[in-house]
Amino acid sequence: MKIFTVGNKSFVTSFQLAGVPGIISETPQNALDEIKKLTDDSDVGLVLVSDDITKSIDDELTALRAKKSTLVFALPSIGSEKVEVNYRAMLKKILGV
Repeated sequence: MKIFTVGNKSFVTSFQLAGVPGIISETPQNALDEIKKLTDDSDVGLVLVSDDITKSIDDELTALRAKKSTLVFALPSIGSEKVEVNYRAMLKKILGV
């Protein structure tokens, strides 16, 4: 299984230094298109996305998570504020409960 990152230049470059490939995307829509391509690849098991991009495409990502087996996980980007995530609510959305 492969891991990929999607986000701004500093986010992707940080992971590339650790050997994780990535796709630089400055706009949420472009990022969503790239994430869809990555989740279509059966060799990709995890996509890490910078949270500054996921805010405006959160509903689309939730729908994508429900359909695909690839994990799509948002991580804080450089300079992000600390935000508490309600994983219970997220799982309910993904599962349609």
